[in-house]
Amino acid sequence: MQQWFRRIGRRRWVKTAVGVAAAEYLRLVRLTSRFTIEPVDAYERSEADMPIIVAFWHGQHFLAPVATKLEYRVKTLVSRHHDGEINAIAAERLGIGTIRGSGNHGSGFVHKAGVAAFQAMLDALAEGWSVALSADVPKVARVAGLGIIKLAQASGRPIYPGAIATSRRVVLDNWDRTTINLPFSRGAGVGAEPITVPRDADLNTLETLRRLLEDRLNAATQRAYALVDRPRKGH
Repeated sequence: MQQWFRRIGRRRWVKTAVGVAAAEYLRLVRLTSRFTIEPVDAYERSEADMPIIVAFWHGQHFLAPVATKLEYRVKTLVSRHHDGEINAIAAERLGIGTIRGSGNHGSGFVHKAGVAAFQAMLDALAEGWSVALSADVPKVARVAGLGIIKLAQASGRPIYPGAIATSRRVVLDNWDRTTINLPFSRGAGVGAEPITVPRDADLNTLETLRRLLEDRLNAATQRAYALVDRPRKGH
């Protein structure tokens, strides 16, 4: 029975149906939730620097596509794993372009598929597309990899760390504590100060900026959850 479900799950029509349903579910969450944006001019700040690199923690990013303004040109990095195809279908239905690939634990995007994805992101940024991707190294939550730092170095575009949280949510017991946002929530989107990586940065500087990205993502995430979990006035 388990093998039957796996075979069915790999069929294109099933992935399409799940991807479309996921996209419409995210629209529902966005439409039924009231969001606080911090800082209040976060969109205006990022618009002044576009194209930008948007960074978030893995498993905390599901609402990012519906938090993006429709007029923005954005592409996101999506895993080549078969589950990634569902994510790609959902993202594209929400108006977000996709780049297939992933990083690794070492210096960044060094394997064959990763090199192609890295170049695709560079090309997208050069063409005026902003690029969104998780900062974690694979299967290690809340540890930023050097890949995103090197992308900023090679492209000359700033990294904008951010976090989105909702008061109603389900948190899964997996490696990245995947958070499923629920409708009818209080929501918060928090943007941290951008990070610019000099083209001539040495390894020590790259490591310093990697840790800075980690710190700013953690601070933004902590602030977003503090905003949505604070008691209502009068209670």
